[in-house]
Amino acid sequence: MTDNKKIGEVQIANEVVASIAGISASEVEGVDSMAGGITNEIAGRLGMKNPAKGVKVEVKGDTAVVDLAIYLKYGYSIPKISAQVQEKVAQAINSMTGLKVERVNVRIAGVSLESQQ
Repeated sequence: MTDNKKIGEVQIANEVVASIAGISASEVEGVDSMAGGITNEIAGRLGMKNPAKGVKVEVKGDTAVVDLAIYLKYGYSIPKISAQVQEKVAQAINSMTGLKVERVNVRIAGVSLESQQ
């Protein structure tokens, strides 16, 4: 028996969507780390992890726009890795939240010789 009666509302915070985006982007081979501001750099040096570092999310209704800033490992193709990040982030957000991802904008903040983690 299926009961389609709605008993309440589910709201997903922008921070949750940003965390999903940051984690999924970090899983792409060639991505060294997410870029963040000075606050994130200090937190990172103190050992605090922030999966939403370098991620800005705007959710309107059932659509999302994601802006990411990442560091790539030296030697990887920037266009190829950027496209993989866009695809992986969009798929992860859609499958975990049901949101339609309108855009995933990727900014390459730098290229790293060694991991900054």
